[in-house]
Amino acid sequence: MNNITSVNDFVIKFANVNGTGSASANNLFAKSIFRMGLPVSPKNIFPSNIQGLPTWYEVRVSEKGYLGRRGGTDIMVSVNPQSIAADIKEVEVGGYFVYDNTKPLDLRLMRNDISFIGIPLTRICLDEYKDARQRQLFKNVIYVGALAALLNIEFDVLTGLISDQFKGKEKLIAPNVHALELGFQYAKENFACPIGITVERRDNVGDNILIDGNTACGLGAVYGGATVAGWYPITPSTSVIEGFEKYCKRLRIDPGSGQKNFAIVQAEDELAAIGMVIGASWNGARSFTATSGPGISLMSEFLGLAYFAEIPTVLIDVQRAGPSTGMPTRTQQSDITACAYASHGDTKHVLLFPSSPRDCFEMTAEAFDLAEQLQTPVIMLTDLDLGMNDNMSEPLEWDDSREYKRGKVFSADDLENMSERFGRYLDVDGDGIPYRTYPGTHPTKGSFFTRGTSRDEYAVYTESGAEYVKNMERLLDKWETAKQYVPAPEIINAKGKASVGIIHFGTSKDSTLEAVDLMAEQGVLVDTCRVKAFPFNQDVEDFVEQHDVVFVVEQNRDAQLRSLLVNDCEIAPKDLVPVLYYEGMPITAKYIASKVLAHVKGATVTPLRRKKTKKG
Repeated sequence: MNNITSVNDFVIKFANVNGTGSASANNLFAKSIFRMGLPVSPKNIFPSNIQGLPTWYEVRVSEKGYLGRRGGTDIMVSVNPQSIAADIKEVEVGGYFVYDNTKPLDLRLMRNDISFIGIPLTRICLDEYKDARQRQLFKNVIYVGALAALLNIEFDVLTGLISDQFKGKEKLIAPNVHALELGFQYAKENFACPIGITVERRDNVGDNILIDGNTACGLGAVYGGATVAGWYPITPSTSVIEGFEKYCKRLRIDPGSGQKNFAIVQAEDELAAIGMVIGASWNGARSFTATSGPGISLMSEFLGLAYFAEIPTVLIDVQRAGPSTGMPTRTQQSDITACAYASHGDTKHVLLFPSSPRDCFEMTAEAFDLAEQLQTPVIMLTDLDLGMNDNMSEPLEWDDSREYKRGKVFSADDLENMSERFGRYLDVDGDGIPYRTYPGTHPTKGSFFTRGTSRDEYAVYTESGAEYVKNMERLLDKWETAKQYVPAPEIINAKGKASVGIIHFGTSKDSTLEAVDLMAEQGVLVDTCRVKAFPFNQDVEDFVEQHDVVFVVEQNRDAQLRSLLVNDCEIAPKDLVPVLYYEGMPITAKYIASKVLAHVKGATVTPLRRKKTKKG
């Protein structure tokens, strides 16, 4: 049999039972590769129950720095009998299946085109530990030790990570290191180590870090000046608020008095949560909430109020697979339309599309500036893949000289010196953005009635059709102004004249850029345009004009970003070819390349595989 041979280029997948403590051990494995200077992309694939069902943890190792999901599994580590049959089928030809052989494997499951590596994990734990919980937890650490021998992972890197993890709990270090040694020694004594797939130290990660997007959002909210969060728990957004709370406790407590300079309120539901955010923002605080698709549905009416009453509002939507409950622990980009036009009537909301934890940090902070400058809701759409998985990212940096952009706000002195009447909805600058005041700014001037009903430029109730139209058209003027404020797209041109273009956004970025490399190998040059925000600026329209055919890559069924491009930029639908993927797992480069090439020249894509030469 020809085994896969590879150095620093493979996909390994761990098949576990949810709730058995495997996440910590699997994370230890991913971090060990990262500390050896190799780019990694871990994906936690878990069910929506508390414990008992199958869960997987997939790690892509790529010396070249490809971070998108590759597809396929070269090494499967199976410690879950429930999924073993499917897990065996998933292994690539020439791959390796590492499993607990305390009980013999059903011969009907055997394949003759992969290598089986049996390690008696349960028996080792029964012999070594008396406590049932210890047996379960250390079983996970033992297989990481065995992988260190099989893949040539530097053992001192693992022990260093153990020491870091249990700093302050030193009594736990020795037992965990011992469990690593048990697995390492068993593999060394019973198998030819290393196998065909190995890791070698490199210096390919620089100063990058591993961090999940939700944590980065929480920290970005702190640095962005947020002091209030109203929220209701929902997967996969809950850890955004947890991250915000963690960093507030470190950075927003007065060291002298111990006074908390923040408020986090868990509301009774999503409607109450967004209502709290709007109220706090109206009062001058920087406030936000985090939710997912079902929460967006419930918050829509309040978002319409914030749009029409022009109240700064920040919302982070960590998207999951819908509709309804859908697949709550799978990823998608399927809330685009719902967020762009949230609420009844004519509304348009500013959207931001981060693609990395650093984007999550920076765009969260920027969202507060945009919301106050534009006096409107700003919704940042991340997703489960980015939000809940560790991602390799550039360090999060902040310029301490940066000042918050609070937009057009009249101070007490401004109001005192005004001779004309204050009009809350007057467009005095021609950009569609009126001036506002904070409650209580002046004892007699600058007050107004905030309402969701129609009103004139002075916030006085009216049912005049002419006044209503004037207000709605001013909101469109503000929408045009927003194009100057939102982040511009990132355009990458091929090395040579390209007639093909790809528009992508969010977490489709890594796979799209890898797909461009794949297609270049087949002679097809492709330019890319990464959309970072809605509304789209002129650069996006120009990109479409400059190419014979433009593909729009997105992870939903209904080509929602494409629809926004057609509607908002008045681009002909025939000029935009959708590339859609919505199975709940992140999109792959091979999928993107196959769809584009099939359309461009009817070509096929060569799989991203290494040569299989080693006999075994």
